[in-house]
Amino acid sequence: MISQQTLLIIVLAPLIAAIASGLAGKFIGRVGAHCVTIAGVALACGLSVSVLVQLLKGAPSFNEGVYTWLVSDGIQMEIGFLVDRLTALMMVVVTFVSLCVHVYTIGYMHEDPGYQRFFSYISLFTFSMLMLVMSNNFLQLFFGWEAVGVVSYLLIGFWYTRPSAIFANMKAFLVNRVGDFGFVLGIAGVVYYTGSLDYATVFSQSASIASSTMELFPGHPWEAITVVCLCLFVGAMGKSAQVPLHVWLPDSMEGPTPISALIHAATMVTAGIFMVARMSPLFELSEAALSTVIVIGATTAFFMGLLGLVNNDIKRVIAYSTLSQLGYMTVALGASAYSAAIFHLMTHAFFKALLFLAAGSVIIAMHHEQDMRKMGGLRKYLPITYWTSVIGTLALIGFPGTAGFFSKDALIEAVEASHIPGAHYAYWCVFLGVFITAFYSFRLVFMTFHGPERFRHVSHDEHAANAHAVPTAHAGHEAQGHDAHGATHDTHGADHGHAPHGPVEPHESPWVVTVPLMLLAIPSLAIGWVTIGPVLFGDYFGGAIFVKEQHDVLGHIGEEFHGPVGFIVHALQHPPVYLALAGWLLAWLFYVKKPELPGKIAATLSPLYQLLANKFYFDEVYQFLFAGGSRALGTALWRVGDVAIIDGAAVNGSAKLVGWLAGVVRHLQSGYLYHYAFSMIIGLSALLAWYVLR
Repeated sequence: MISQQTLLIIVLAPLIAAIASGLAGKFIGRVGAHCVTIAGVALACGLSVSVLVQLLKGAPSFNEGVYTWLVSDGIQMEIGFLVDRLTALMMVVVTFVSLCVHVYTIGYMHEDPGYQRFFSYISLFTFSMLMLVMSNNFLQLFFGWEAVGVVSYLLIGFWYTRPSAIFANMKAFLVNRVGDFGFVLGIAGVVYYTGSLDYATVFSQSASIASSTMELFPGHPWEAITVVCLCLFVGAMGKSAQVPLHVWLPDSMEGPTPISALIHAATMVTAGIFMVARMSPLFELSEAALSTVIVIGATTAFFMGLLGLVNNDIKRVIAYSTLSQLGYMTVALGASAYSAAIFHLMTHAFFKALLFLAAGSVIIAMHHEQDMRKMGGLRKYLPITYWTSVIGTLALIGFPGTAGFFSKDALIEAVEASHIPGAHYAYWCVFLGVFITAFYSFRLVFMTFHGPERFRHVSHDEHAANAHAVPTAHAGHEAQGHDAHGATHDTHGADHGHAPHGPVEPHESPWVVTVPLMLLAIPSLAIGWVTIGPVLFGDYFGGAIFVKEQHDVLGHIGEEFHGPVGFIVHALQHPPVYLALAGWLLAWLFYVKKPELPGKIAATLSPLYQLLANKFYFDEVYQFLFAGGSRALGTALWRVGDVAIIDGAAVNGSAKLVGWLAGVVRHLQSGYLYHYAFSMIIGLSALLAWYVLR
């Protein structure tokens, strides 16, 4: 039996550690800060594994309230836990990746003056994510949803003296508020039609929601279930960075590399994927909602992958990869292949965290240079980082036998078999995305680790000059400079300004950086072999995920599943594997064999290159329409409402009126007694006349 005390320890251990590191950092010191937070997350991870093992051995799911906050009009608002196999899988993934990031942070942030504060933030982030995935009601789900948003705001803007970091965290915060507005409307719709916030109660009444309609516009009834699901999905679009609410995620690279791995691997950006999978009993009743989900996901998967082809910042390339892979997961959700979405979420968590942390190791070795055009030939200097990066890249492109292969190939097959409107468009997007993913992934590997040592021509003086492109008040932080192609330099260490002049001399990162890489490389290779059968084609999720029989594409695919080896043999007979191989070979041709080709092609296809380099101009359009429009509206309200009406008419106008009236009335005060007597007689006569004539 899963005990309530165990679940409380899992949730509260990271929270207590965060409070200790954040409020008692001066007393426990740097070592104490990382020890207490790592211990808290390690305890949560160990107990999460224990909970998963108990469920696999047949223990019943846990679904109980822990604390009732209030009851309003019959609606019970409480803190409670729903821990089934879906939740347990998320708990293990979140805590394991978080634990690796915590250990890695010791090496990456060792010279940062905000060391204790950073550990407090990432531990608090882990607590928030656990509250989200373990909730058994919409109120707690929303609390965790907003908590991860607030902590991500703090982490993205961790180096708060850099204007670019402040702009990025504000951008993330505002874009997520747009999604969260839709999410709140969805929850309000759920409460309106069911009178409850509890998952079990809501799901049991899903048929009644499906039979109801609402008129958003007079005379045009909508299915209530479709409206509710679309509103909930708008929230998922914000958190999981789906087009057009994707613009915050690349800019969040302004934060330190460990939080890039934490936010973009297994935690915040996958919250939307988890939420839709959890809400499968609702989404399955609306084909319109599923169709919207699959089209949005496909658009994100394909078009965001294209942006990785032209970016030169090592972290941003991986960020665009994250956007694309989140699109893959969303496509699976729209195809009703919820198990495939969660399976890819799990495998992606391991290899994407690995890639981000490996990129951080490269950044450390390159004295916090992030432009891949200033790298090359690092393979012999960073052997552990190189081979773990290759493992992560192979998993990302779906190389046969890796974790990413099992999840991505099954996902593509599921989309191909789906009959949801928009599935055909989605299939071609994810199919062509295989080639794009392989190309930009090995472009990163070849530009960073192979070819000539381009960093030999970059001195520390140049690094320092780049770093000081934006002034900062932190003595221990160098600001982030931007080149003409959008590359950024995550320059936070104290190496700048203190290193000797001369060429950069890379070296392998310390063990606190490389050990997490090796730990993440293991599941990136092996986890698919042991999980594809039960998670994807077995009854692992049980009642945690609901799929209508006519939407059960994975069930049909599973009829031909004969083990991992048979799955590989089957995949070798289909084009996605060879499309990935083609992307790999083309990247080798462009960036190893004939490195002059990309520049010539970019010059030939200049309009297309500029379109991609400027990220389809989403930022410019949003800046003009929303930021510019808001400023224009504010200026108009200020000039008309404040200056003209309030200050001009109400305040200054009333003062002028009183002054004019006083100027007129003061002429009555002549100082002559006969004037006053005459006025009194006239007034008295008027009063008498009024009394007589009334």
